[in-house]
Amino acid sequence: MASAIVVGAGIIGLTTAWRLVERGWDVTVFDPAPVSGASHVAAGMLAPASEVVWGQPSLYPLMVESARRYPALIDRLSAGRPQEVGYLPSETLVVAADHADRTALDELTSLQTSLGLKAYRITSLDARRLEPGLGPAVVGGVHLPDDHQIDPRALCAVLLDRLGHRVVRQEVTGFVERGGVTHGVVLAGGEEKHSDQTVVCTGLGVLPGLEGLPLRPVFGDILRLAPATGAPPLLGRTVRGLVHGRAVYLVPRADGGLVLGATVREDDDPLPSTEGVHRLLDDARRIVPGVLDTRILEVSARARPGTPDDVPIVGRLDPGRVISTGYFRHGILLAPLGSDITADLVESREVDDEVLAALDPHRFDRPHSTPGAP
Repeated sequence: MASAIVVGAGIIGLTTAWRLVERGWDVTVFDPAPVSGASHVAAGMLAPASEVVWGQPSLYPLMVESARRYPALIDRLSAGRPQEVGYLPSETLVVAADHADRTALDELTSLQTSLGLKAYRITSLDARRLEPGLGPAVVGGVHLPDDHQIDPRALCAVLLDRLGHRVVRQEVTGFVERGGVTHGVVLAGGEEKHSDQTVVCTGLGVLPGLEGLPLRPVFGDILRLAPATGAPPLLGRTVRGLVHGRAVYLVPRADGGLVLGATVREDDDPLPSTEGVHRLLDDARRIVPGVLDTRILEVSARARPGTPDDVPIVGRLDPGRVISTGYFRHGILLAPLGSDITADLVESREVDDEVLAALDPHRFDRPHSTPGAP
């Protein structure tokens, strides 16, 4: 049986490990603190339409294809019980807080529909019919019926359960290399662990030989809210908003709670930002006033691994090592596709040339390499 070591137990490392196990590999995952990074606090929006932004053409098809693969991943993990992994096929509503926001939303909707995504402009009255909790400031919106959600904590818990003893809480500090080929990893205590293939899914963790990767920490503040005692859930579907040009989202959970997020900052501060939390609550109450009646369960901040073009880095580094990182804010959404591609590379299966080029770890080394045009 072929063996693989996966370094990193976030959503990408866990789904990649599970995919390889499904294909008959002997897999070991090393991480001193599994699911303690961005995957632990992520909102879990499976939103290929509402995550579309200008200037990322190579990312659009990846998001759409990965969302298409989610049902199969959920079925394999949950044995037909999607609630076990926190999957909710609830829709998404994107609303505008003023007329300038509505104009920006209309322009983005044109891009979404040009890509073949379902995005329907609706009036403020229609928006309130869908979500009565919306406030009077809302001037219109877009209905995205195919943008759903999953609870990353539930999903990762199931993955950890399925992988069981294969997940080892130890830190990897280096690689076993001979003749330019990786043959395993070195643990913090100096012990070597050998494998046929090594897969690096460490997010922002820098290991020897990977210092040149153009990854940057993009921090985000995120809140978890609970309804007031005895109060009904505020929302029935994900509500995203533009408030004076700033993005905010509220993701309802099956238990009535809400995930409110998220800021985007590159200040290297791992603690939640007071300004960021205030801004999130203020923007949220403008579109859903009832947010001010909730209780704060948790305030978190985590760093997401960003790349210069916001597209992941996935590819083969040497005959024994594959890397899969840099998923930025799309790690949960891209997990099915990212894990499939990574597993395909491990097994030397054929991968679409355009996809490989878009994810190529060396694409930033090429002269005149720039992020995608609109």
